[in-house]
Amino acid sequence: MTDVRADKRPDPKRRAFWLKHLHQWHWISSAMCLFAMLLFSVTGITLNHAAKIEAKPEVTRRHEQLPDALVAALAGQPPADKAPLPVALRDWLAERLDLRVGDRVAEWSDDEVYLSLPRPGGDAWLSIDRAGGAVEYERTDRGWVSWFNDLHKGRNTGPAWSWFIDLFAVACVIFCLTGLFLLQLHARQRPGTWPIVGFGLVAMLVVMIVFIH
Repeated sequence: MTDVRADKRPDPKRRAFWLKHLHQWHWISSAMCLFAMLLFSVTGITLNHAAKIEAKPEVTRRHEQLPDALVAALAGQPPADKAPLPVALRDWLAERLDLRVGDRVAEWSDDEVYLSLPRPGGDAWLSIDRAGGAVEYERTDRGWVSWFNDLHKGRNTGPAWSWFIDLFAVACVIFCLTGLFLLQLHARQRPGTWPIVGFGLVAMLVVMIVFIH
């Protein structure tokens, strides 16, 4: 009987190996996730109560006139439904309106060039009269809460933030899985481990099944 019980005991060296590596990956992933997880946790609350958080949009409008050379360049632009703005026009917008549009695709018609400029926490658009060169620019800012909420959703944030969210999600998965395996290794010394884990799972399932319509 003594030999059988001894065989069932976990190998101390193997357990020490897994504890060392799991703790290492757990604290590294938690350190990487710390500030982003705080951001997404807080914005999760603000998104859940978005209707109760007042936001007063600030609208800025600008009117400018293109130089004759740019007007002539627009008039001579080959017809196209959608195409980026000419480089010279982009440079002029950056200098005159502090507006950097990059290679965003604009909508071209016979009379107008229209460029939609959605952004986190607001919106903007640019309209250029091809014949006369009149430029109209409007920007709407809905405040910092809206800006952070859009970061949470990845709305109009560009590819860099999208990649960051994906990498952050992978780090969170590593953090959770290493935490789960650490719970398993410590469960013998902490009898309440699995009941608490089970309670968290059951509470989530009850809310999902019973209270979500």
